[in-house]
Amino acid sequence: MTQHGAEGRDADVLVLGSGIGGLFLALSVAERATVTIVTKKQDHESNTNYAQGGMAAVLSGADSFDLHVHDTLVAGAGLCHPDVVREVVRGGPEAVRELAALGARFTREGAGFELGREGGHSARRIVHAGDLTGREIERALLAAARRHSNVTLLENHLAVDLLLASHLASAARSAGRAAGGTRRRDAVWGAYVLDRENGRIHPFRARSTVLATGGSGKVYLYTSNPDIATGDGVAMAWRAGAAVANLEFMQFHPTCLYHPRAKSFLISEAVRGEGAVLLALDGTRIMERVHPLADLAPRDIVARAIDATMKRRGDDSVLLDCRPIGSARLVERFPNIMTRCRELGFDPATEPIPVVPAAHYQCGGVRARLDGRTDLDRLYAVGEVACTGLHGANRLASNSLLEAVVVARRAAEQCVARAREGARLPAVRAWDARGTRKPREAVGKTHNWDAVRRLMWNYVGIVRSDERLEKARRGLALIRAEVEHDYAHHVLDADLVELRNLALVADLVVRSAGKRPESRGLHYNLDHPRRVAALRHDTVLRRRRSDSLPPRP
Repeated sequence: MTQHGAEGRDADVLVLGSGIGGLFLALSVAERATVTIVTKKQDHESNTNYAQGGMAAVLSGADSFDLHVHDTLVAGAGLCHPDVVREVVRGGPEAVRELAALGARFTREGAGFELGREGGHSARRIVHAGDLTGREIERALLAAARRHSNVTLLENHLAVDLLLASHLASAARSAGRAAGGTRRRDAVWGAYVLDRENGRIHPFRARSTVLATGGSGKVYLYTSNPDIATGDGVAMAWRAGAAVANLEFMQFHPTCLYHPRAKSFLISEAVRGEGAVLLALDGTRIMERVHPLADLAPRDIVARAIDATMKRRGDDSVLLDCRPIGSARLVERFPNIMTRCRELGFDPATEPIPVVPAAHYQCGGVRARLDGRTDLDRLYAVGEVACTGLHGANRLASNSLLEAVVVARRAAEQCVARAREGARLPAVRAWDARGTRKPREAVGKTHNWDAVRRLMWNYVGIVRSDERLEKARRGLALIRAEVEHDYAHHVLDADLVELRNLALVADLVVRSAGKRPESRGLHYNLDHPRRVAALRHDTVLRRRRSDSLPPRP
């Protein structure tokens, strides 16, 4: 890989993140272009790795594309883009075959794949690898990426901000106003990247930059997400001027194991697909009278029903009764879940287990087309960080891995085209840390990290109100002012970079929620409990000049 004067790296394609979207894209371009993948912790640490359920795809004669499209549109509560839904659904069978060809070992049944069923699906269409589907896909893609000579994968590297044409020394004059007085669309030429091991920040230049950074579940106190899910891609894109959309729609998974040592261990929705039911602590069914699909209702409905049950009764959890599935089937279908539960002293085969909802999936994100293109030239977004229009106001279970592959495949062709153009990489200034100092103590970062997440859980959770949103807005304004002060005056480390992103994304979620005075899908406001026809559109936010500081270099 060629080095350049600012001690960074050059590549045709820079991929930020090592989940299914980023890895699949990298492998799709690697025969035709050079790729650098940067991931902020270990290469396997991604939301993909924690996906238990599987990938939705029409692979049975008892199913159809029309049924899958219908289920997706119903779950999306009127905000899905039908053309996007149709294209993604039709790409499902090929996506599964491509992953299998790359080495993903999906669970088989006879000559085909064993298909599970999850909430909101009218047929069995969930391709899975036991109950560790994400881990198996991640394993296969990482192995393929490591074997490829054109792919460089760097662990413990965290992107700080995007390299914009308008901020580069060589482009300072040309990135002003174009003829006729309109501003040219800005372009992204890579990113400033922090090496976590030595604390140095270098520019990584590329002809295409791909956001594959995952979601922002760590914005909330309770989440099924790993610690990496701090909304970095959304924050960087928004600071750079890209539009973000539908961030008010955070999906809360209904069933995370409730135990102090479980660390938000997810109990897959596929468990209810096999026959498990939700109970209040007194043993009464929760979902029987709530929705025609009962325990297989869409996740937003199930999560709200659990939340309402807990608040009405004053309980800390509800129960998931897996006994109807049977002991043999539980062990066969969900070996990882059974092992972990038994390690913690529960036996789902003989007793109901305690569960609670937790923040799970970001349905909004950086606004992107089906080929990954964003508002910024040379910047693409794939996977959970992107808002393509597939999910609408609520993601249908197991559509996310499918979307990541379909969009990554199309975005790869865009990146290859950019590489073949052979545009000269612009000169880049080194990161400027003059005037900064190491902080005397870390208590400020720790306090603000906790404050953001508790504030979001209490005020902007499963159920919201106008008063709660206003309290969240005021609280976040104070926190963000303090964080931005630290960003401007302190030597950067990974904790401060992530905290800055976390606080910004939390603020964007609150802003988005405030622009939707109705209840739709995952956004439920006590003061506006009904849907409003006039609000059947995406919530789009764009950065104002006063919203954030420009990149420090």
